[in-house]
Amino acid sequence: MGYFKELPNISYVSRFQNSNRNDERILVKNLFKRAKLRTDIDQAITAFEYYQIQDDMRPDFLAEKIYGNSEYDWVILTTNNITNVRDQWPLSNNDLYSYMLEKYGSDQEISAVHHYETTEIKDEFDRIILPEGLEVDEDYQFTYTNFDNTVSTSNPVKAISNYEYEVKRNEDKRIIKILKPNYLSVFITDMRNIMRYDRSSQYINQTTKESYNPYTTGV
Repeated sequence: MGYFKELPNISYVSRFQNSNRNDERILVKNLFKRAKLRTDIDQAITAFEYYQIQDDMRPDFLAEKIYGNSEYDWVILTTNNITNVRDQWPLSNNDLYSYMLEKYGSDQEISAVHHYETTEIKDEFDRIILPEGLEVDEDYQFTYTNFDNTVSTSNPVKAISNYEYEVKRNEDKRIIKILKPNYLSVFITDMRNIMRYDRSSQYINQTTKESYNPYTTGV
């Protein structure tokens, strides 16, 4: 992933067992630095377009398709606030089934009830008075007054299986926003500015700072 090339460095005290020097250092990437999309771009509707991720489409494949460079996969992940690809990126159909089998243990448990949701109810004027998809108990009762002042009570509940629940969660992840290519250079420039270090007692240069040395005598 090209993102790690953009991260600044920390000059860290070496703790290798074969090192006899207390001042020997190695360069490591500062994983605590994180890019953030500029507010004016993030709130600009024209800067993005929505995209539906197809089955087996990886972030690097999508970056190649959109930006012509697979190493810009981190741009897609950052603009969608995705920090854990395994949990936040949609699984392929085969991987989703394997995930469910690992999570629930058997096909029987995959088919078991996960929770209950409301079904839609409309009044005489075709107005929705109870939307579908609200999570409720199995014995939930809905009571409402009709236009003629009569009272109706129903049990507008349907069971949602573990399978349906996991499929819906996975499908919801397929809709992401894509930063349009003409904003890409602005985003990368801003990101590199964020990654630069300000001058301090640990400053070496804009891309490197040193860490505290616990082995220094007198400290």
